[in-house]
Parts: sequence; C-alpha cells; structure tokens
Amino acid sequence: MDGEINLLTLLSLVVAVVAIIKLRSLLGRRTEEDDTRIQRKREAMSKQVAGSQSDKVVALPRRDREPEPAESIVSVAEVEERIKAFAGANTQLATRLMDILRLDSKFEPDTFLRGAKQAYEMIVTAFAEGNRRILRDLLSADVFDSFSRAISEREQQNLVIDQSFVGINKADILEAEVSSKGVASVTVRFVSQLISATRDKAGEIIEGDDSRVKDVTDIWTFSRDISTKEARRNLNWKLVGTQSPN
Repeated sequence: MDGEINLLTLLSLVVAVVAIIKLRSLLGRRTEEDDTRIQRKREAMSKQVAGSQSDKVVALPRRDREPEPAESIVSVAEVEERIKAFAGANTQLATRLMDILRLDSKFEPDTFLRGAKQAYEMIVTAFAEGNRRILRDLLSADVFDSFSRAISEREQQNLVIDQSFVGINKADILEAEVSSKGVASVTVRFVSQLISATRDKAGEIIEGDDSRVKDVTDIWTFSRDISTKEARRNLNWKLVGTQSPN
C-alpha cells in the first residue's frame, strides 16, 4: 500500500514539475505583439520627457547649416583714404604705406597693427619662457640667433624670468618702406606694461620686481616679402630688428 502511494506521489510531482516548466517557458517568451507594445510605451515616455525639458533646453544652431558671411570688398581708393587718415599730418608715412598698398592690395595699417600687437606679446612672452620654437616662427634668422644666445646665457647661469604680460598701452607705426627688391618693412613703437623679475637658482630675485608694473617701450621693425604674387601668399611678417627708444 505504501509503495503504491509513493509511486502515485512521485508521478504527481513529475507532472507538476513539467507543468511549471511549461508555464515558465510561456511566461518568459515575448511575442511580436509584446515588442510592439513596449516600443509604443518607450516612444510615449520619450515624448513626455522631451516636452518637460523643452522650456529648459536651448538648441544650439548647427554650424554646417549657417550661411558663410559674404567677404567684404574694399577698394584700393578706400584703403588709401584710410591710410591718409591713419597717418594724419605725417605725409611721408602715408606715402610709404601706400607704396606697400600698391604691391599688396590687401594691406591695411589697422589690420597690420592688430597683428603686430599679437606678435609682440607672443615674442615677449616666449623670450621670457625660453620658448625657441615659437620664436623661430616669428623672428628673422639674425634676430632669432640673437634671442637664442640670450636665452642660452640665461640657462647657463640658471636664471629664470618670472614675467606677467599686463598689456599694450599704445602701438604706433613710425616708419614704413618698400625696398628695391619688393620687401616691405614697417617700424612700430610699442608702449607696454610688464611685471618682470629675474630669479637665480635659489629662487631669489636678482633683478626686477615681481610686484610692480613696469612701463616698457620697444621699437621693432617687421618685414615681409611682397615682390611677387607667390611671395604675397605668405602673410606672415617677421621681426627683423629691435632698437631702444632715444
């Protein structure tokens, strides 16, 4: 009797297990209709989130859709008038600047000065840091050699320049000319402010003051070959000479 009961019980358990496994397989399977329903719910949630954030998010314009600004065309006559106004009473300077304009129709004194100011700050900063790589691109070979020697002497003495460039107060074109070979030269006087101090190996200040703003005046000459159309494609002016103010 007990054996029959045990056998029946065992058969019942087997049937129950098979039923459970079958039920789980059916519950765990996702039909195509289920996928469609879930996708619809996701899309509805996305729209709801987008709507709630629309007042907080500002879409940035796509740069590839922005129309490029039309290039302004300025006649040589207009630039000549600007040069005359720029030079003021210095008619000789106006004549020399227009000599450059006749070879390079894109030359403008104001544009040149903006570039010269940037170059001045870069050169002064690079020299203080001993950055020969930047200097090489901005200086003529002779001037670069002079600056590089000064940096080497500083390095040999274990001296470091602690410098902060405050700004340029004024920049004026003093002279301009075009050589017989078509090389343009423009001389600029810069009046700038620096905080500069030279420190020795121990970090002690041996020259300058790291807490005082110093006025500095430099007269630099920049040069560029404008003799041919090919040469004028290189828009970079290089520092070819420096001098102290009188």
